[in-house]
Order: sequence, then structure tokens, then C-alpha cells
Amino acid sequence: MQATVRTFDPATRSGTVFLDDGTVLEFPTSAFDAGPLLLLRSGQRVNLVTSSEGRITYITLSTFPVPD
Repeated sequence: MQATVRTFDPATRSGTVFLDDGTVLEFPTSAFDAGPLLLLRSGQRVNLVTSSEGRITYITLSTFPVPD
């Protein structure tokens, strides 16, 4: 799934994204730390992995692959 970064707090390494339908989802520190990133900026396109409950578990740039 793809989204656009809405907010990112480098101190907590968490933030929010806009899904393509306009829905806002929060991503926790654990989702950011699961990927290879050091920083995100508002407006960046990202790939997400979500749990069956709809929580974001992994976030990375749209040009990076997501784990299987």
C-alpha cells in the first residue's frame, strides 16, 4: 500500500500519513524502526505494510521494496 507522509517527528520517529483516499493513519516508532530510513519529510511517497487490524507495521520510501 502507498501513502504520502503528512507529519514526522524525528525525536519520537513516529508520525502520520495520508492514504490515497484521504484517510489519515498514524505510524508508531516501531514501524519506522523496522525499515531502513533515518528521516521522513512531509509530502514524501512511502510504501506501507499493515497488520490485519490495519495498523502500520513497516514504512519505507516508495522506491524501496517492502519485506514479504
